[in-house]
Amino acid sequence: MSATRIQVRRSERITPHMVRVTFAGDGLAVDNGFTDRYVKLLFPGEGGFPDNLDDLPRDQLPPRRTYTIRSHDADSGELTIDFVHHGDSGLAGPWAASAKPGDELYFLGPGGAYAPDPTADWHLLVGDESALPAIGAAIDALSPAANVVAVVGSAEPQPFDREVRWVDPADVVDTVRALTFPAGRVHAFVHGEMGMVKELRGHLTGDRGLDREQLSISGYWRRGLHEDAFQAEKRTTAGAAR
Repeated sequence: MSATRIQVRRSERITPHMVRVTFAGDGLAVDNGFTDRYVKLLFPGEGGFPDNLDDLPRDQLPPRRTYTIRSHDADSGELTIDFVHHGDSGLAGPWAASAKPGDELYFLGPGGAYAPDPTADWHLLVGDESALPAIGAAIDALSPAANVVAVVGSAEPQPFDREVRWVDPADVVDTVRALTFPAGRVHAFVHGEMGMVKELRGHLTGDRGLDREQLSISGYWRRGLHEDAFQAEKRTTAGAAR
């Protein structure tokens, strides 16, 4: 498997707990047509990255975390990723908080599955801080005339070109339940903490009557689990469902 090398070009703290890191790389092939495109970032150990990185089997790769690409500028070769940073715990957040120009990472991917349906009458975008990069990318991709309803669970609003309902993360589900939906066919993007997503799946498919093709919906994380455990749980659940 081939990993792509990127270097930090600059970083900035866009909210008290969100760090935006801009990377540069040669010939970055990340434009796959999805606004929720994501990569598996590989983080160095104490001795840096092994020389035989591309030859390693997946179970011997350096620690990795999944992150959505906030933006990519093909002309400048810049790739931007937003990291949530809540203190010294975890892997990616502390790394981003101390990132300096020239620091290196590698990534695998990209993947992705969602892009706003241009034939939809309106768009519902719902998530927490973990979904903000994908929500932002979707907003950027939509035309100014598109009808967008966005609900985000975060105590730290970010500037967007659209009106966003910023609510307490615990209030996301109730806020969506209380919405008066515009007329017409909706295309919905709902991602974030697994418990929240599960409740909203039931509400949107049951109470609101949305079909599967109208929904991009899945959990990015589960409260109480680090990413490795969460991804293992998702693989087990997916395997049992087959």
